[in-house]
Amino acid sequence: VQLVESGGGLVQAGGSLRLSCTASKMRIAIYLMGWYRQISGEERELVASIGQTGNVKYADSVKGRFSISRDNADNTIFLQMSSLKPEDTAVYYCNAVRSLKSWGKGTQVTVSS
Repeated sequence: VQLVESGGGLVQAGGSLRLSCTASKMRIAIYLMGWYRQISGEERELVASIGQTGNVKYADSVKGRFSISRDNADNTIFLQMSSLKPEDTAVYYCNAVRSLKSWGKGTQVTVSS
């Protein structure tokens, strides 16, 4: 299984980014998928998840600002991030939520104030 995240970058506070995660050798349609982030020096945390039927959940810290979606045909999940804050600065990863696979390299998101 390989998970490849992309779409990160440097953005000013209040800006937006759209992250993508493509999976190989793994059919994301059958998994509860999530976006995680790891702030330097802290543990990785789950910030958004999307179930097989499209139900979504968000961490309180990103609720109302982030939106997770999936394209099962392309085996890809997305994270639309808006109203970004400096505290959103982190490396973002995707993975299955209940049956973790090998972690990808992640994509760095840096939000400047």
